[in-house]
Amino acid sequence: MNFDAVLLLSFGGPEGPEQVMPFLENVTRGRGVPPERLAAVAEHYLHFGGVSPINGINRELIGAIETEIAARGWDLPVYFGNRNWEPYVEDTVATMRDNGVRHAAVFTTSAWGGYSGCVQYQEDIARGRAAAGSAAPELTKLRQYFDHPLLIEMFADAVRDAAATLAPDLRDRARLVFTAHSIPLRAASRCGQDLYQRQVGHTARLVAAAAGYDDYDQVWQSRSGPPQVPWLEPDVGDHLEALAQAGTEAVIVCPVGFVADHIEVVWDLDNELAEQAAAAGIAFARAGTPNAQPRFARLAMDLVDEAQRGLPPVRAGGADPVPGYGFSTNGAVCTPGCVAG
Repeated sequence: MNFDAVLLLSFGGPEGPEQVMPFLENVTRGRGVPPERLAAVAEHYLHFGGVSPINGINRELIGAIETEIAARGWDLPVYFGNRNWEPYVEDTVATMRDNGVRHAAVFTTSAWGGYSGCVQYQEDIARGRAAAGSAAPELTKLRQYFDHPLLIEMFADAVRDAAATLAPDLRDRARLVFTAHSIPLRAASRCGQDLYQRQVGHTARLVAAAAGYDDYDQVWQSRSGPPQVPWLEPDVGDHLEALAQAGTEAVIVCPVGFVADHIEVVWDLDNELAEQAAAAGIAFARAGTPNAQPRFARLAMDLVDEAQRGLPPVRAGGADPVPGYGFSTNGAVCTPGCVAG
């Protein structure tokens, strides 16, 4: 297939205090999230002036992608669209149509399968094309990249860098803890027999091995929604408490389920979890995420190259034991039956 543009498709985030509640209402519409929970999360954004880091990071990543495209000698404009806030995907696809784009590769800021990490981006793409009408460009979502060697390399380097911030006598005794965004158990069971958890677990294993760790923990964070609805556990805060009770002196927390340092990282981990660790007397180090690294831009363009030339996917870890892998020419990269409900 031949692409004539790239669309970076992401989640979106507020860029001012007045945008926080409308943004959160967009994100949670129809999910039954209690108003008091929205108000609590709004305070997290307001702590940072009402600005989520995610849009700024994505704009930096687009710059890195443009640099990578130029280095490869390609001629591909890069567009930016979001699910939940400006620039909305519907507006971006309309601009692409007006600019004469015929077929764009879509790189999403989620490495995973599952509903919110994959299928919902397919729905975003369909909604954007529908809004643009019959002249809308074709949009092909690139494959899941949870085990791409560059993703594993970036996280492994981040773990090593985080370990280096600990006191030398603690580094070898620090407990490595991987965390990813929790989801409701009902959602977790939709997609290929717990696809999302399997992929997160697979990535954690690959990163731990690459960083030189034989033992580690993998937990969840940032749950929301009605308290009576069960979500993936254990929660990272509960796990940290258990580690403290077991006498753990230091932790390295790697947010392996996030490709950027957005609110669930800079608030939930860098503020709340770090404070909990300090109160428990545990030294705390948080590994970085890919953000706008040149390697992340290279990963994205490697996926474009794979799709354009029909190359087999480049993967870390050998044979893939996780269902739901790969892509097809129509962009249907998600496991069949992985739908809302």
